[in-house]
Amino acid sequence: MPLPRLTLTPDASHGPLDGAWWPRCDALELELPALVGALDPGLGTVTRVTVDTAAWPDAPRTVLAPGHVIEVALSDVDAEAHAITLDCGTVGRWELLVVPPGEPADAATWLLTTASDPWNALTAPHMLALAEANRENGADPGSV
Repeated sequence: MPLPRLTLTPDASHGPLDGAWWPRCDALELELPALVGALDPGLGTVTRVTVDTAAWPDAPRTVLAPGHVIEVALSDVDAEAHAITLDCGTVGRWELLVVPPGEPADAATWLLTTASDPWNALTAPHMLALAEANRENGADPGSV
């Protein structure tokens, strides 16, 4: 797989998100190893991820990553919709917006940029709702 389309918040995040990830397909077992491999080793080893049941209905319970196995937990909590939580043991956890694979490039670019802004206060579901509303209204995604 090519390198993941990923943006991370520089330094510390002040919002609900630590960045965004735009997978190319909805097969978590194909996409997750590239995402994990692209993360800075200083962030720790990803041991578990939590994903939205609606976005990843066929997600396996474990995914093989280079050198280790990642446990996959499914969640149907609305606050976690359209997000992936990466647990890195004692190092910490990161919450990323998951941009839907079929999202148009202009909206995806806005979502990636906004989610990685350390001062962004929007949740993943709210950001995707704004991008969808702009698309329906024919507005520029950046005008949110």
